Amino acid sequence: MSPTVFQEKGFRFFFFSKEESRKHVHVYCGDGEAKFWLEPTTELAENYGLKRKQLREVQSIIERRKDEIIDAWKKHLGN
Repeated sequence: MSPTVFQEKGFRFFFFSKEESRKHVHVYCGDGEAKFWLEPTTELAENYGLKRKQLREVQSIIERRKDEIIDAWKKHLGN
């Protein structure tokens, strides 16, 4: 199961259920996908096809909506 947290600017932000315990978010668009750590800082963990400009835009969205993402993580996956 991979619940969508939100969609913005053509990107889907989501989690995979029962993955690893370190807080992170996956991002998908037609060009590829990426994974970002949320703690201790927002940091790119993996990238599969997104361009640097897209990664910068995604990271900006994550940083702006980080509290919302972490709240969704806690609700779905627990602490």
